[in-house]
Amino acid sequence: MFRPLSLFVGLRYSKAKHKNKFVSFISMASIFGIILGVAVLIVGLSTMNGFEKALRDQLLSVIPHAELEVVEGDFKNEKDVLSKVREHPGVVGASPYIVMNALLQNNINMKALQMRAINPDTETQVTAVEKYIKQGGWELLSGAENSIILGEPVANQLKLSVGDTVTLLLPQPSSVKLRAPRKFAFTLTGTFKMGGQVDTTLGFIHINKAKQILGVKHATGIAFKVDDVLQAQTLAREVAYSIPVYMYVKSWITSQGYLYQDIQMVKSLMYVILLLVVAVACFNIVSTLVMAVNEKRGDIAILKTMGANKWSLRAIFMVQGAFNGLVGSIFGALLGTYLSLNLSTIFAAIENLMGRKFLSGDIYFIDYLPSQIDYQQVLVITVVAFVMSVVATLYPAWTASNIEPAKELGYSH
Repeated sequence: MFRPLSLFVGLRYSKAKHKNKFVSFISMASIFGIILGVAVLIVGLSTMNGFEKALRDQLLSVIPHAELEVVEGDFKNEKDVLSKVREHPGVVGASPYIVMNALLQNNINMKALQMRAINPDTETQVTAVEKYIKQGGWELLSGAENSIILGEPVANQLKLSVGDTVTLLLPQPSSVKLRAPRKFAFTLTGTFKMGGQVDTTLGFIHINKAKQILGVKHATGIAFKVDDVLQAQTLAREVAYSIPVYMYVKSWITSQGYLYQDIQMVKSLMYVILLLVVAVACFNIVSTLVMAVNEKRGDIAILKTMGANKWSLRAIFMVQGAFNGLVGSIFGALLGTYLSLNLSTIFAAIENLMGRKFLSGDIYFIDYLPSQIDYQQVLVITVVAFVMSVVATLYPAWTASNIEPAKELGYSH
C-alpha cells in the first residue's frame, strides 16, 4: 500500500530502538506524561461536573430556587399573588410559607433553629424534601396541625423519638416587655436527613398553625421553583416587579451560590493548571526529537542528497513527535474515562481500606465523591493535548531540515 515518504519514515523512527537508551527513556517519559496529564484533567473535571450535578439535583431539590418575602405584615391577597407567580414564564410551581426563629426544648435539652411553616399540599411543587424524610411524611403535618418534622441530628440532640412531645419557645411581640417566652407543644411526627447544615438548622410545621401562633391570616412569603436554576435571581426579580408589594427578593444564588461559584472557579483553575502539566509533558517531545535529530544527522544528510526537500524532512520528525502525542492523548483519554466512570466506587473502596470517611454528610451536602463524565470535554482535552504535542515538534523539525549534507557526510573542506 502506498504511503508518503514522510509518514513511512516518521513511523519507522517512532517504533525503532534508539542507539542512545536515554532518548528511548525520554520518549517513553513524554508519552506517560501526556497520558497522566490527560487522565488527571478528565478525572478532575468529571469530579467538578459531579459536584455541580449533585448541587443541582440534591441541594437545590430541598432549597427553594427563589423566594418573595414581605417586608412588613403578610400577603393580603395571597391567592392572587400565588396565581401571578405560577403564571409567570419560567416558573414551575409555587407555595406559601412562614418563617419563624424559635427555640426547641425537651427537658434540659435545647436547640435553636429556623421553623419553616409550609402547606404540605403545595410544598411538593417547590421542593423535594419528602424524599429525605426517614420517618413519617408530609401527610402527617396535614393530619394534625400540632405536628412537627425535624432533622435527625436535631431529634437526636434533643433526645426525641417519633411520637414524643417537644416544646417550641417563641419570643413575645416587641410591644410586650419583660415577659416569659410563649410556649407551644408539638408532637414529633417525622424526621428527615438531607445532609449538610440543613439537617441541623431547619424544622417544619403546618402553615395554619404558624398563622394561629403569629396572629396573621396569610402567608408572609412565597417560595417558587424555576425551570432554569441559573436564572433564578433574574426570574425572582421579574416576578417581584409584577407584584405591587414591598418585599425582599431572595434566591438560592444569594444563599448557596458560593458553592456553585467555588465549583466554577476550581474548574477554571483545574483547566489552566492541568493543561500546563500536559504542556510540560508535551515539551518533553522537544527533548526527544532534538536528541533524535542529532542521532539521525547522517540519515537526514543521505535523504537530502537523494532529493528529499525541507518540508519532507520536517514532516518526518513532526510525524514522529505527533505519534507520541497521539498515543499519549488516546491512552490518557481512555484511562481518564475509565477512572471517571468508576470514581465513586474507587473512592469508596479507598475509604473502606483506610477506615475513614473523607466527605462527611454532616458537613457537606453529600457523603460520596460524585463523578459525571462529559464526553465533549474528553474530546476537547484529547484534541488540545494532541495539538500541543504537534506544536512541540516544530523546533526540532526545523532544525532537522537545516542540516547540510556536505558537512555531515564529510565532503566539504
